[in-house]
Amino acid sequence: MNSTPVPSPADASRRRGGHAGGRVLALALAAVLVAPTAAHAEPDLDDLDLDELTERAEDLEESYDGELLQFTEIKERAERAEADLEEVEEQLDDSRSSVVHIAAGRYKSSGLDPALEMFFSSSPEQMFQDAAAVEQLGRTQSGRISELVDLQAERAEAAETAAEELAEAEELIDTLEDQREEVEEAIERYKAEQVPPEPETGASATSGTIPASVKGVGFDGATPRMAAIRDEVILNVGVPYEVMCLRNSADDHGSGQACDFMVAAIGTHPSAGNRSTGNAIAQYAIDNASRLGVKYVIWEQRIWQPTTGQWKAMSDRGSVTENHYDHVHISSY
Repeated sequence: MNSTPVPSPADASRRRGGHAGGRVLALALAAVLVAPTAAHAEPDLDDLDLDELTERAEDLEESYDGELLQFTEIKERAERAEADLEEVEEQLDDSRSSVVHIAAGRYKSSGLDPALEMFFSSSPEQMFQDAAAVEQLGRTQSGRISELVDLQAERAEAAETAAEELAEAEELIDTLEDQREEVEEAIERYKAEQVPPEPETGASATSGTIPASVKGVGFDGATPRMAAIRDEVILNVGVPYEVMCLRNSADDHGSGQACDFMVAAIGTHPSAGNRSTGNAIAQYAIDNASRLGVKYVIWEQRIWQPTTGQWKAMSDRGSVTENHYDHVHISSY
């Protein structure tokens, strides 16, 4: 006659251990899948608002006589960083869900898996240092958990990038607001002068003759101030190619307030010597920005404005010319 075996104290202990292990697994699972690791502490994005910074920038545009290009560049990078962060967070949610199913399936089918117990009782990075544990999980399952580990790190990096871009945008707007009155006064002075005073030392902007070979499209359409800047650069620094100014454009070229100083054939990179000339042209504009009334300089995918006194990286516009590697762009007030 068959009888139902009476469970021994050891069997009961093992079952209690299994249930306790399940509780440990659940707690560890929540910790790993929800909280960021200490090694990847996340920046706080709550105090920074790109829309608010954009409104402040728009309020400043009239004072600064046009679009704030440095802010626009930083804003574009911040928007891309926020979009990247959102995409990574969506992928992270999907990966977390997959790992939850792995853990639940393992426990329901065979109790607490030693490999999973090892995973959820330590950091993912430490767990993956044990090749044997990875082998126990199986190639597909270990791949999903590895993806979760990678996405956790990627999410932390994306959050940090977004925070850095927003912080840079906020710092720039703070600087522009602080200098607002000073810039407004300078612009009024530039309007009254119409043309900048000649340099106190060095070659005069009115000495010498501008070679016909450098007079490119719209050369004579520059405003009096921009024409004075253009001629001074040509006579004091020199240009290896044409200088082009007025053209049908929505930017400062459209009003004659900008000129492009070509240092290479359009669409090509300059030689080492002509690149040095480009550097010299940009530096001359920077060194004399206050006297000349330079609004900004663009060269080699960077933009410089006197309000910050620093070069800021620009987004890749897709070509040598659009990224300003074959010419130096100078805009005037």
